[in-house]
Amino acid sequence: MTKVQVRYALLALLLPLLLNAAHILKDDLLRPEASKLIERMGDELFSKTGINEYVVATNENFPERFNLVAYSKKYEGNVSKPYVMLIFAPNAIITQKSGQKGRVALIPSSDVLRKLYTKSDVMDATIDVVASEDKNTKEDKFNIGIVQGFSELADQIATSKNVKLKTTIPNDTRTIIGYVKILVFIGTFFVLWIFILRPLWIRIKNGKQ
Repeated sequence: MTKVQVRYALLALLLPLLLNAAHILKDDLLRPEASKLIERMGDELFSKTGINEYVVATNENFPERFNLVAYSKKYEGNVSKPYVMLIFAPNAIITQKSGQKGRVALIPSSDVLRKLYTKSDVMDATIDVVASEDKNTKEDKFNIGIVQGFSELADQIATSKNVKLKTTIPNDTRTIIGYVKILVFIGTFFVLWIFILRPLWIRIKNGKQ
């Protein structure tokens, strides 16, 4: 086989991989299954809103107070505006004194995009699973956290655009909060019924009689 044929053969093998990694800018942590989920969610979000979502999953050991916004600039040649970039860096040092590690950053390409999501909710979706005490391995938690954070961000952007995504993953915490809101609404209705609406109804009923 000639060198030209070898190059074409390698290109044929690598091209699908390159095309399937449109939303993952750096991958030190993701498993193939997690990567597929991210690509599907990113593709659907872009097709329905025109907004790109990217993830940088890095195991780099960033020092304390490392500027992740400046760090994101190295990927500018690989992104298309408008976009929001999710950076997941579990080995980044939070404080040298405490020895705590793990940082997450959300970097939008404009202030307009920043208003399409609630940063704290996306951060919670990403970090909560990593901080939880369970039988999952550290690597599993990283993958779940990245996928959940990516999904939460995509859902919030889609919702702000009045769009529903089919490939995202329901956030259990958000679902529980939804149920709690329903229960509170039902409880409030019963209180109103017992102390206000029912006496009023009885008064009107007796008045008609």
